Amino acid sequence: MLFEALPDVRYWLTFNEVNMILHAPFLAAGLVLGPDDDVTAVTFQAAHHQLVASAAAVALARELVPGALVGCMFAAGSVYPYSCDPANVLAAQKLGADDYAFVDVQVRGGYSRTLLKLLERKGVRLAVDESDAATLASGTVDFVSFSYYGSRTARVDDPDAEATAGNLFGSARNPYLSESEWGWPVDPVGLRITLNEVYARYAKPMFIVENGLGAVDVVQPDGTIDDGYRISFLRDHLHEMITAVEIDGVDLLGYTSWGPIDIVSASSGEMRKRYGFVHVDLDDAGAGTLNRTPKLSYDWYRRVIASNGADLGWREPSPVT
Repeated sequence: MLFEALPDVRYWLTFNEVNMILHAPFLAAGLVLGPDDDVTAVTFQAAHHQLVASAAAVALARELVPGALVGCMFAAGSVYPYSCDPANVLAAQKLGADDYAFVDVQVRGGYSRTLLKLLERKGVRLAVDESDAATLASGTVDFVSFSYYGSRTARVDDPDAEATAGNLFGSARNPYLSESEWGWPVDPVGLRITLNEVYARYAKPMFIVENGLGAVDVVQPDGTIDDGYRISFLRDHLHEMITAVEIDGVDLLGYTSWGPIDIVSASSGEMRKRYGFVHVDLDDAGAGTLNRTPKLSYDWYRRVIASNGADLGWREPSPVT
């Protein structure tokens, strides 16, 4: 058992991006759905089992690893209304509530009225064991962690509205934001907004466990890889994170990027969509030497870590109020 094998590990997470089961059931939970399956019912039933298992793991960690902190993890990103049209505001609110639905259970120890109403509207009747309620109540998490890659925008009743490309989350295009090569909105300030939103909702310590930029990295003839765009992306996000802590007062335990080394992108199945500080010589077809080469961002991020975020290599920004 991991808790017994790694007794010195202090921070634990139960399920990765627990809300992604609603957007990508196979990728997030290994659900293989047949043509006759009620996709909604099966997905929410699987999510229930995950929530109960998460709570049981939390309780077990407290028994076996005194002093350990166990958190939940979800794919985060605030949802903006495209305009102040109340319909857009309501749509943004509801999309955001869907992302928080399972985290509500993990933090508060039971199903919220909002989630129960959602299940009722969808005609889902969960198969629940008698002990499930007690398990959920006794296994609430110590902190809330999340991945952040960008925000979303809600726009309703507009057939001409543009949508972002390449996201597992559906979203209207935000005219105020640039986008990555895969159509993901680039929104550093959105990280600060998300931190404030999550902290206001749960008043729990937080941990950013994924944040990064997927991009095509070009190896130069001399073997170097100049990924200044990745440095810029991460620097801007780290600046907003630090501002959220120092100015807004959010309680943040830590930050880890996605990811240290190039691997196959989970969302697109491509190797050319790279996130790492270390380049791996491998293409989408699986051909290559597997040689590792540090990118320009490698040395930059090493300085960031060594300085605990004090040295981001930026020009000092204007005071934030």
